[in-house]
Amino acid sequence: MSQKEYQGLLKVASEQVPFGIYAVEKQGYAELRCDKCTSITQLKTLQRQFKSQGFKVHANGR
Repeated sequence: MSQKEYQGLLKVASEQVPFGIYAVEKQGYAELRCDKCTSITQLKTLQRQFKSQGFKVHANGR
């Protein structure tokens, strides 16, 4: 998959998760997710968990 295709896929994924994490990536590995959050605290906690494992986190907040 090219970088342009990947960016398009991220855009579509971000539209599907209005408040939460929609993707994580690390050195040539990317995973689309659908982690919907109910609070800012929950979102920040999830982001910290993924970042502590070395992932770059793509998320939508309010």
